[in-house]
Amino acid sequence: MDLVTDRGVLRLHDPRRFGAVVWAPGEDSPQAQKLLGRLGVEPLSAQFDVAAFALALKRRQSAIKQVLLAGDEVVGVGNIYASEALFIAGIRPTTKASRLSKPRVARLHAAIVQVLTRAVEQGGSSLKDFVNAEGRTGYFQLEAAVYGRAGEPCRVCATPIQSMLQGQRTTFYCPTCQKP
Repeated sequence: MDLVTDRGVLRLHDPRRFGAVVWAPGEDSPQAQKLLGRLGVEPLSAQFDVAAFALALKRRQSAIKQVLLAGDEVVGVGNIYASEALFIAGIRPTTKASRLSKPRVARLHAAIVQVLTRAVEQGGSSLKDFVNAEGRTGYFQLEAAVYGRAGEPCRVCATPIQSMLQGQRTTFYCPTCQKP
């Protein structure tokens, strides 16, 4: 879908059908609040505060990977980026969010920012047929430490990378480098 405006073209090409286009008269309208009102903070903004993130995670009994994917505490941390950030932070994806200490949350917070910043610099991740608005593929997946590397040696410790299903999504992790 292309929306042509006097300020340019807004394009949605969504072969995986995760997205939608919905018109609302403003951010505070009931239509917008129904879809966006429960979303978490943008991780590349100044509002992504480590203390608030730690407090939010203390209230969550789910596995940390599931909390990151849910989008109600922090947005934009999809499956690839969650696996990579958890690896950098040294946190096993199955660890309950509420069990994370403040230092581990701080490492995760920094890892999320690091991974997403690098992903933006690399144009995102191209798996299958993803291309950006200019038709170019992303390159972040080429740097993946764990994502898509099941059975391959960890780049840090050489232990084989493991995979498992969490909420119908494949999770990748190093059983040595990532502690419960």
